[in-house]
Amino acid sequence: MPNSEQGCGSPLELFHRIAAQGELVRGLKARNAAKDEIDSAVKMLLSLKTSYKAATGEDYNVDCPPGDPAPESGEGLAATDADEDFVDPWTVQTSSAKGIDYDKLIVRFGSSKIDKELVNRIERVTGQRPHRFLRRGIFFSHREKLEEGTGHKVSLPETINSTQITSESGQTSSAKGIDYDKLIVRFGSSKIDKELVNRIERVTGQRPHRFLRRGIFFSHRDMHQVLDAYENKKPFYLYTGRGPSSEAMHVGHLIPFIFTKWLQDVFNVPLVIQMTDDEKYLWKDLTLEQAYGYAVENAKDIIACGFDIKKTFIFSDLDYMGMSPGFYKNVVKIQKHVTFNQVKGIFGFTDSDCIGKISFPAIQAAPSFSNSFPQIFRDRTDVQCLIPCAIDQDPYFRMTRDVAPRIGYPKPALLHSTFFPALQGAQTKMSASDPNSSIFLTDTAKQIKTKVNKHAFSGGRDTVEEHRQFGGNCDVDVSFMYLTFFLEDDDKLEQIRKDYTSGAMLTGELKQELIEVLQPLIAEHQARRKEVTDEIVKEFMTPRKLFYDFQ
Repeated sequence: MPNSEQGCGSPLELFHRIAAQGELVRGLKARNAAKDEIDSAVKMLLSLKTSYKAATGEDYNVDCPPGDPAPESGEGLAATDADEDFVDPWTVQTSSAKGIDYDKLIVRFGSSKIDKELVNRIERVTGQRPHRFLRRGIFFSHREKLEEGTGHKVSLPETINSTQITSESGQTSSAKGIDYDKLIVRFGSSKIDKELVNRIERVTGQRPHRFLRRGIFFSHRDMHQVLDAYENKKPFYLYTGRGPSSEAMHVGHLIPFIFTKWLQDVFNVPLVIQMTDDEKYLWKDLTLEQAYGYAVENAKDIIACGFDIKKTFIFSDLDYMGMSPGFYKNVVKIQKHVTFNQVKGIFGFTDSDCIGKISFPAIQAAPSFSNSFPQIFRDRTDVQCLIPCAIDQDPYFRMTRDVAPRIGYPKPALLHSTFFPALQGAQTKMSASDPNSSIFLTDTAKQIKTKVNKHAFSGGRDTVEEHRQFGGNCDVDVSFMYLTFFLEDDDKLEQIRKDYTSGAMLTGELKQELIEVLQPLIAEHQARRKEVTDEIVKEFMTPRKLFYDFQ
């Protein structure tokens, strides 16, 4: 590129060109390109950084993009939304002399209109004439309704499309990943704070799992209620699951099972694991036989996590639905109490989706209720369920919690985990069809080393000199992210963070730390899996009585 072109463009354009050139340099080094080619690319990178400093007066910093220019006069909210009503807690704006169009707001916010039928019902339930604010539509919209004759307040699911955020995609515009504090607000859950972690330690007498200590499980619903019950010797059980879309599982798929195994051990409670092979048949291009086969193969990896066979029941939906009237009865009860409009709003279904998809959420909800498993709990309906899962599964269980009081069951409690990042970073998609997007449970030690060295996104600087001077960014470095999941030693993890952030540790050294953690972890898992025979799988998947303290 001629020198006359190197300094052209705005500071923001230069910033993006430097980032792209840095990626090019790292790519050339990763594939051991010719020295002349690498030197030329580095020279161009340094030239761009010189131009950037001349334009901004500051050294290039990957974490600090230049400020965007202020919008031109007349642009912004007022200009772009001139013809639309705008309502939030801070701004009320409309272009109509008649004021806000409240019918449009009901559609936009996904609430329900307070109609004549509801006003009449309030009059019947209370025995009082409705307030004039109700009679005249001043209070015009609602999100909760009173169940006549029960006194139960039933929340209707808000419009949340669970396909917008998924653990498989982890799609976000930030290199740091999803903003989980915003998700807590959006989903209406509660943060797992230090007080709750300390209480779990007091109640169990065990050191909290690293996933709790490090905020990997970050959000909950009703966990304090579960601990209250446990302290009062009241029973609860665990429920988690796996959607078997392929024979190969990756390390990210282990996260809920590693944590659930710890919960089972410290609380000494029964566990049910749902294999949603029916779901994968409906969503994927699979035959029923393939889906069931994947369920059995995935079950071997789950069993290899070390679950207690006396306290664990693993079931395939395709198998269990046909042999358990109690389970199917609960599915039908749930289906009756959720409308098509609600599932469309929650899960984003369209008119072109098959009816199997529309009815499936009730199947995932049913294990939340203890009488779905009469062989374990007999006919008891009062045993509460605790569900460890990734946050993208929450919409299923928000629906379940809304339905539970209407059919006489306790609401399930939940523990939510963060997403596991792809090797290429939080902004990229992790897929079983891309072997380089993650570390798979079938990978050899050599494959693990190659994947980490070649594909793990780095938070390091473009040159050794810059890295020594400015240090690396642990917030975006995938090798460090993986260590937060799998390195048990808190002190060592903190020392690695300090060394990498200060520049004392280079990217290659950080990657080597991860390789030394992952290689034995995967090798040990593979050894345990080899010991899981078809007979053991069959025993885990046979409906039977389980042994636990609360008989």
